[in-house]
Amino acid sequence: MNATTRTSDHGLSKFHRLLLEQVGHEFTASHQYFALAAWFDDRDLPGLARVFYRQSLEERDHATMMVRYLLDNGVSPDIPGVGRIQTDFTEPRELVALALSQEQQVTEQIRGLAGAAREEQDYTGEQFVNWFLQEQVEEVSTMSTLLNIVDRGNGNMFDVETWVNRELSDHSDAAGAPETAGPAVS
Repeated sequence: MNATTRTSDHGLSKFHRLLLEQVGHEFTASHQYFALAAWFDDRDLPGLARVFYRQSLEERDHATMMVRYLLDNGVSPDIPGVGRIQTDFTEPRELVALALSQEQQVTEQIRGLAGAAREEQDYTGEQFVNWFLQEQVEEVSTMSTLLNIVDRGNGNMFDVETWVNRELSDHSDAAGAPETAGPAVS
Protein backbone atom coordinates (compact mmCIF):
# COMPACT_ATOMS: atom_id res chain seq x y z
CA MET A 1 0.00 0.00 0.00
CA ASN A 2 1.31 3.45 -0.85
CA ALA A 3 1.58 5.82 2.04
CA THR A 4 -0.55 8.79 1.11
CA THR A 5 -1.69 10.30 4.38
CA ARG A 6 0.00 13.57 5.28
CA THR A 7 2.25 13.50 8.32
CA SER A 8 1.39 17.01 9.47
CA ASP A 9 -0.79 17.32 12.54
CA HIS A 10 -3.64 18.57 10.34
CA GLY A 11 -3.80 15.44 8.19
CA LEU A 12 -3.76 12.77 10.90
CA SER A 13 -6.11 11.49 13.53
CA LYS A 14 -5.12 11.91 17.16
CA PHE A 15 -4.40 8.17 17.29
CA HIS A 16 -2.04 8.31 14.31
CA ARG A 17 -0.24 11.38 15.72
CA LEU A 18 0.23 9.63 19.07
CA LEU A 19 1.40 6.45 17.34
CA LEU A 20 4.02 8.43 15.41
CA GLU A 21 5.20 9.94 18.71
CA GLN A 22 5.29 6.47 20.23
CA VAL A 23 7.66 5.31 17.49
CA GLY A 24 10.11 7.90 18.84
CA HIS A 25 9.50 6.77 22.42
CA GLU A 26 10.18 3.15 21.46
CA PHE A 27 13.42 4.03 19.66
CA THR A 28 14.45 6.13 22.67
CA ALA A 29 13.71 3.17 24.96
CA SER A 30 15.79 0.96 22.69
CA HIS A 31 18.75 3.33 22.93
CA GLN A 32 18.32 3.68 26.69
CA TYR A 33 18.31 -0.09 27.14
CA PHE A 34 21.41 -0.35 24.97
CA ALA A 35 23.16 2.18 27.23
CA LEU A 36 22.15 0.16 30.30
CA ALA A 37 23.39 -3.05 28.69
CA ALA A 38 26.74 -1.47 27.84
CA TRP A 39 27.10 -0.23 31.44
CA PHE A 40 26.55 -3.76 32.78
CA ASP A 41 28.79 -5.24 30.08
CA ASP A 42 31.59 -2.83 31.02
CA ARG A 43 31.36 -4.07 34.62
CA ASP A 44 31.58 -7.78 33.72
CA LEU A 45 27.92 -8.49 34.48
CA PRO A 46 27.07 -10.47 31.33
CA GLY A 47 23.68 -11.77 32.48
CA LEU A 48 22.32 -8.30 33.15
CA ALA A 49 23.97 -7.01 29.98
CA ARG A 50 22.23 -9.75 27.97
CA VAL A 51 18.84 -8.87 29.51
CA PHE A 52 19.19 -5.23 28.52
CA TYR A 53 20.68 -5.86 25.07
CA ARG A 54 17.67 -8.11 24.42
CA GLN A 55 15.33 -5.39 25.73
CA SER A 56 16.96 -2.92 23.38
CA LEU A 57 16.20 -5.15 20.41
CA GLU A 58 12.65 -5.73 21.62
CA GLU A 59 11.94 -1.99 21.87
CA ARG A 60 13.36 -1.51 18.39
CA ASP A 61 10.98 -4.18 17.14
CA HIS A 62 8.08 -2.43 18.85
CA ALA A 63 8.92 0.75 16.93
CA THR A 64 9.07 -1.14 13.64
CA MET A 65 5.74 -2.85 14.36
CA MET A 66 4.22 0.60 14.75
CA VAL A 67 5.85 1.81 11.55
CA ARG A 68 4.48 -1.23 9.70
CA TYR A 69 0.99 -0.50 11.04
CA LEU A 70 1.22 3.11 9.92
CA LEU A 71 2.46 2.15 6.46
CA ASP A 72 -0.26 -0.47 6.10
CA ASN A 73 -2.83 2.21 6.96
CA GLY A 74 -1.61 4.77 4.46
CA VAL A 75 0.27 6.96 6.92
CA SER A 76 3.66 8.08 5.70
CA PRO A 77 5.71 8.00 8.91
CA ASP A 78 8.05 10.85 9.67
CA ILE A 79 10.39 8.94 12.01
CA PRO A 80 11.05 11.07 15.11
CA GLY A 81 14.46 11.50 16.65
CA VAL A 82 15.63 9.79 19.79
CA GLY A 83 15.19 11.53 23.13
CA ARG A 84 17.76 12.06 25.88
CA ILE A 85 19.61 8.94 27.05
CA GLN A 86 20.97 8.65 30.58
CA THR A 87 24.43 7.09 30.80
CA ASP A 88 25.81 8.29 34.13
CA PHE A 89 25.18 5.81 36.93
CA THR A 90 26.97 4.86 40.14
CA GLU A 91 25.31 1.58 41.12
CA PRO A 92 23.33 -1.22 39.41
CA ARG A 93 20.09 -0.44 41.24
CA GLU A 94 19.85 2.93 39.48
CA LEU A 95 19.79 1.24 36.08
CA VAL A 96 17.08 -1.25 36.96
CA ALA A 97 15.00 1.46 38.66
CA LEU A 98 15.30 3.55 35.49
CA ALA A 99 14.20 0.58 33.39
CA LEU A 100 11.14 0.07 35.60
CA SER A 101 10.27 3.76 35.46
CA GLN A 102 10.66 3.73 31.69
CA GLU A 103 8.32 0.73 31.36
CA GLN A 104 5.73 2.40 33.59
CA GLN A 105 5.91 5.53 31.43
CA VAL A 106 5.55 3.51 28.23
CA THR A 107 2.54 1.75 29.75
CA GLU A 108 0.85 5.12 30.27
CA GLN A 109 1.70 6.13 26.70
CA ILE A 110 0.22 2.92 25.31
CA ARG A 111 -2.91 3.42 27.43
CA GLY A 112 -3.18 6.88 25.89
CA LEU A 113 -2.98 5.33 22.43
CA ALA A 114 -5.73 2.86 23.32
CA GLY A 115 -7.88 5.68 24.66
CA ALA A 116 -7.39 7.76 21.53
CA ALA A 117 -8.28 4.83 19.29
CA ARG A 118 -11.41 4.12 21.31
CA GLU A 119 -12.39 7.79 21.41
CA GLU A 120 -12.10 8.00 17.62
CA GLN A 121 -13.82 4.64 17.12
CA ASP A 122 -10.70 3.38 15.35
CA TYR A 123 -11.37 -0.29 16.03
CA THR A 124 -8.39 -1.60 14.09
CA GLY A 125 -6.13 0.84 15.94
CA GLU A 126 -7.57 -0.28 19.25
CA GLN A 127 -7.06 -3.91 18.34
CA PHE A 128 -3.48 -3.19 17.25
CA VAL A 129 -2.68 -1.51 20.58
CA ASN A 130 -4.12 -4.39 22.62
CA TRP A 131 -1.01 -6.51 21.99
CA PHE A 132 1.19 -3.72 23.33
CA LEU A 133 -0.98 -3.35 26.45
CA GLN A 134 -0.45 -7.04 27.23
CA GLU A 135 3.26 -6.71 26.49
CA GLN A 136 3.54 -3.84 28.98
CA VAL A 137 2.07 -5.97 31.77
CA GLU A 138 4.95 -8.41 31.21
CA GLU A 139 7.57 -5.67 30.91
CA VAL A 140 6.58 -3.88 34.13
CA SER A 141 6.35 -7.18 35.98
CA THR A 142 9.81 -8.29 34.82
CA MET A 143 11.48 -5.00 35.74
CA SER A 144 9.68 -4.88 39.11
CA THR A 145 10.89 -8.38 39.92
CA LEU A 146 14.42 -7.61 38.75
CA LEU A 147 14.51 -4.50 40.95
CA ASN A 148 13.35 -6.59 43.92
CA ILE A 149 16.11 -9.14 43.22
CA VAL A 150 18.75 -6.39 43.02
CA ASP A 151 17.47 -4.96 46.32
CA ARG A 152 17.53 -8.37 48.00
CA GLY A 153 21.03 -8.96 46.66
CA ASN A 154 22.25 -6.11 48.89
CA GLY A 155 25.05 -5.26 46.50
CA ASN A 156 26.02 -8.88 45.79
CA MET A 157 25.79 -8.79 42.02
CA PHE A 158 27.06 -12.37 41.78
CA ASP A 159 23.77 -13.53 43.32
CA VAL A 160 21.80 -11.24 41.00
CA GLU A 161 23.67 -12.62 37.98
CA THR A 162 22.95 -16.17 39.14
CA TRP A 163 19.24 -15.39 39.42
CA VAL A 164 19.18 -13.62 36.03
CA ASN A 165 20.92 -16.54 34.33
CA ARG A 166 18.51 -19.00 35.93
CA GLU A 167 15.21 -17.11 35.64
CA LEU A 168 15.44 -14.76 32.66
CA SER A 169 15.99 -17.10 29.76
CA ASP A 170 16.91 -16.11 26.22
CA HIS A 171 13.62 -17.12 24.65
CA SER A 172 11.45 -14.53 22.98
CA ASP A 173 7.71 -15.03 23.27
CA ALA A 174 6.28 -12.78 20.60
CA ALA A 175 3.28 -14.96 19.76
CA GLY A 176 0.61 -12.88 18.10
CA ALA A 177 2.95 -9.90 17.78
CA PRO A 178 2.22 -7.42 14.98
CA GLU A 179 4.41 -7.57 11.89
CA THR A 180 7.51 -5.35 11.81
CA ALA A 181 8.61 -2.98 9.06
CA GLY A 182 11.70 -4.86 7.93
CA PRO A 183 12.95 -8.01 9.64
CA ALA A 184 12.34 -8.59 13.34
CA VAL A 185 15.48 -9.11 15.37
CA SER A 186 14.06 -10.56 18.57
